[in-house]
Amino acid sequence: MNVAVVGTGYVGLVTGTCLAETGNSVVCVDNNPEKLAILLRGGIPIFEPGLDVLVKNNREAGRLSFTGDLSAAVRGAQFIFVAVGTPELPSGDVDLKYVNAVVDGICATLKDAPKSNPGGRVVVLKSTVPPGTNRAVTDRMAANGCAHIAVASNPEFLKEGAAIDDFMTPDRVVVGVRHEAVGEALRELYRPYCTDSRPLLVMAPESAEMTKYAANAMLATKISFINEMANLCDATGADVNAVRKGIGHDQRIGFQFLAPGPGYGGSCFPKDVKGLIAVAKKASVALRVCEAVDSANDAQKEVLFAKIAKHFDGHVAGKTFAIWGLAFKPKTDDIRESPSLALIDAFLAARAKVKVSDPEAMANVKALYGDRLHYATEPLDALDGADALVLVTEWPEFRTPGFEEVKRRLAAPVIFDGRNLYSNVEQELLALGFTYYGIGRGQR
Repeated sequence: MNVAVVGTGYVGLVTGTCLAETGNSVVCVDNNPEKLAILLRGGIPIFEPGLDVLVKNNREAGRLSFTGDLSAAVRGAQFIFVAVGTPELPSGDVDLKYVNAVVDGICATLKDAPKSNPGGRVVVLKSTVPPGTNRAVTDRMAANGCAHIAVASNPEFLKEGAAIDDFMTPDRVVVGVRHEAVGEALRELYRPYCTDSRPLLVMAPESAEMTKYAANAMLATKISFINEMANLCDATGADVNAVRKGIGHDQRIGFQFLAPGPGYGGSCFPKDVKGLIAVAKKASVALRVCEAVDSANDAQKEVLFAKIAKHFDGHVAGKTFAIWGLAFKPKTDDIRESPSLALIDAFLAARAKVKVSDPEAMANVKALYGDRLHYATEPLDALDGADALVLVTEWPEFRTPGFEEVKRRLAAPVIFDGRNLYSNVEQELLALGFTYYGIGRGQR
């Protein structure tokens, strides 16, 4: 099948590449000259494990290409995926200007194209958009002379760092359509990825749009809940690790997204929770749980700094801190809404010195902070002379650093573990003379 994917961010590039991997002919479109230049010379503008190899293989096989020419890309495509950004407005609403610009460009090219049956040509909204967007885009296309082109909603459920596996072996694929023939066309496109246990779920567009928001809000709720339980454990002497096991073995609850930390970040959870709240306000519906989740997450990003300030009796100015982990999660270079940024800002505001290390996100952080931070390619080098180590992102590279060397390099043997990564070696740390703080585990 001939497919065009507009937008080459995480969602667009993974979508286009994985569709090409199963034999489709895919053209990916982007209007960013720098990003397009990287793609045309064989690179990729993001870090996603395994994606570079898939892009290379499918380009060489002639199934995947890149262009800045939207008109040329959509003219011969049966499926046109819209995977552009939907940034958050100050109000929490979603800004649809990029989606609308792409839709207008598609219509400018296809308004005079031969009419086809439903499913013969489909614009597929892959970007995360609020309920009602499919209807608005359908009306917009009709006003621009493209009433003959169907609009489907196909929200993404990709985890950064595992996006290829999520696309190739999804838990489910959700499509929102108004015509049965459009659903069947998408079922055929997704046939290589779906089985009885990994179903394609066909529903109304509004339900598909809501499913994306509801899923992310539910996961964000689990994270904020366990973070609040961890804070209460700190105050009462309970151990959140034990509590997590005690509730996670309940099959109604489970362990996924039930790990305490310094708050969630990334491009999805913060924006989607706020976006869902904004949708509810327009509908005069109170989302009290989601509002509490959003507020709790903002507060959680202050927990690490509060622990650090308390340990040093408020005297943080002039001290040096080593931060391990800058990306909002492992296996990505994405720093959007990362808890590390909130911590860095708090340190700088308190006139502390900051050394940082991360396997992939250093360049993105340097673009924000410049020479206000010290950047260490090797994690251990960030420790030299630091008054404490603060672990914020649980990269595998940080799991077994060699604690005797860590102690030798630090000015004082203090670890603030924002992910409880070292809780299983706590006794070893104490024996070496470390003061160890976890999340929900008190001071050890």
